[in-house]
Amino acid sequence: MSQEAADNAGLGTLKRSLGVTQLVMISVGATLGTGILVILGSAVPVAGPAIWIAFVLAGFTALLSAVSYAEMAGMVPVSGSSYSYSYATLGEGVAWICGWCLVLEYAVSAAAVAVGAGAYVNQTLEIFGLSLPESLAGGPSEGGIINLSALLVVLLATVLLVRGARESAMANTIMVLVKIAILIFFAIVAFTAFDAGNFAPLLPMGAAGVTGAASMVFFSYIGFDAASTAGEEAKNPQKDLPRAIMIAMVLVTTIYVLVAVAAIGARQWEWFADSEAALVQIVSEITGQRWTVLVFALASVIAIISVVLMTMYGQTRILLSMGRDGLIPRFFAKVSPKTHTPVTGTVVTGLVVAIAASLLPLGQLAEATSIGTLFAFALVGVSVMYLRKTQPDTPRTFRVPLYPVTPILGIAACLFLMFNLAGITWIVFGLWMIVGVSIYLGYGHRHSRLGAMSQTSYQQELEL
Repeated sequence: MSQEAADNAGLGTLKRSLGVTQLVMISVGATLGTGILVILGSAVPVAGPAIWIAFVLAGFTALLSAVSYAEMAGMVPVSGSSYSYSYATLGEGVAWICGWCLVLEYAVSAAAVAVGAGAYVNQTLEIFGLSLPESLAGGPSEGGIINLSALLVVLLATVLLVRGARESAMANTIMVLVKIAILIFFAIVAFTAFDAGNFAPLLPMGAAGVTGAASMVFFSYIGFDAASTAGEEAKNPQKDLPRAIMIAMVLVTTIYVLVAVAAIGARQWEWFADSEAALVQIVSEITGQRWTVLVFALASVIAIISVVLMTMYGQTRILLSMGRDGLIPRFFAKVSPKTHTPVTGTVVTGLVVAIAASLLPLGQLAEATSIGTLFAFALVGVSVMYLRKTQPDTPRTFRVPLYPVTPILGIAACLFLMFNLAGITWIVFGLWMIVGVSIYLGYGHRHSRLGAMSQTSYQQELEL
């Protein structure tokens, strides 16, 4: 649904207040830090010293999808990301599946990242000889009652999002600059203890270990598409969205590879098996200075808050689009005339994410998120090819290079990484899809706006 149609329906509209710099920061904020700060400890034992190759492989896969996102974002500049793209091209049923996958991508990844914040909070407290009570340091799966740190991170992000998109973007920009600074600081510190011998043997687990780790660390790239959820809040979406997505991808991949190489150079790969907050421990051991560890740990928490903030931002905008289309309750689409944000939808999302973050373990959340994201990314590649065939003359502010090779490779790479995930992840994904299809058949299909209009009318409303 377009802004004008949403306004006519009495749902309210979002405010165009974001420039290209803020859009880049949204994508970087939703992406940078997750894999390095949270997943690195579990991914290195899978790939060994070749973990940096796993980041390159995952980054290349994400880049293949990113160029498809860039083309679609310029053509369909509305909230909803790949959900809206699928709706406009492949129909409502496929769009629902895509949107349900995006719920897995954004809401669940926000919860997973918030869980990771707990490790850094505990590391910071240990500097002062303090620690959270066991009952508050982790959820039931970790022997506790609730992960208090994760809960507080999510609630803080919810408050910022309710205040407004512009305010959230400003806070995110500050946090992004902080985390870029601390990751560069880490690389400088780690390279002072660099030992090239730590890279031999490069592939102790073989090529299978690298591809398996690539599937895991693909979680690190979840969020690069966050700028595409800001289509209705961008000042010049047709030009700025493609630019923001591509700039964010290049920046994030470069930093990930730099930090991964520095980390392996500083410590043997076996060391990471027992490290939950690996980077802060490396800084502590190399510098031996409490103040550097304190600064790094605090900045790491800020970095994680930025990821949670922007992934939740993306989730609320996708739910807004799905609510406008009638597939979920309409209150998700209601925009406050005062703050120009979907307040009710944001609060509901925040509560659900807070419950998940405070009670569920990180590993299961991260891998389940990856499979849903890869599926959604593959659908964007299909959408690009569909529109190239059905509407070849429609103006495009960005065109996928080397078409059709690039989107085909992007789809194939996503499917390849999906099939490298563990069997239990597929079972969780299958159950998630069964729940999603049941909701669609029981509620979404009967309340859908598309039932009252043709697919062509929907495309015209999106100005395709």
